[in-house]
Amino acid sequence: MKLENIAPAKGATHNTKRVGRGQGSGKGGTATRGAKGAQSRSGYSHKIGFEGGQMPIQRRLPKFGFKNPTRVEYQAVNVCALQALAEKSGLKALDLEAIIGAGLASKGDLVKILGNGEITAALEVTAHKFSSSAVAKIEAAGGKAIVIE
Repeated sequence: MKLENIAPAKGATHNTKRVGRGQGSGKGGTATRGAKGAQSRSGYSHKIGFEGGQMPIQRRLPKFGFKNPTRVEYQAVNVCALQALAEKSGLKALDLEAIIGAGLASKGDLVKILGNGEITAALEVTAHKFSSSAVAKIEAAGGKAIVIE
């Protein structure tokens, strides 16, 4: 194999349509744009969503839903994930840096600890919010739940 022999796979490329190059080409005259009207003219551009006068889809379909501008989104972390992290790292206090470092949350996320799973390690957990079941499980294991204000 040599560089001068390399070619694209069969069917991978297409020849461009050469329009407006005389009547003999079969694409002369109107250059495949049709006879008259805005679409045959140079500089024609249609509005986004224009469907030739038919009622556009964004006007046919009804509006619905609501986006709450004041919603606060939390990254959920379960106590079973904290237990696994404590066993793996051997830490007794899990703060945001430890949770982010383990990949359970991203930098800048607000973290909420949820009570799914079991926890046996006595951990001092620091997060933005806790569910009541998570607080109960952490304290039952001899740990402490510290809320960041």
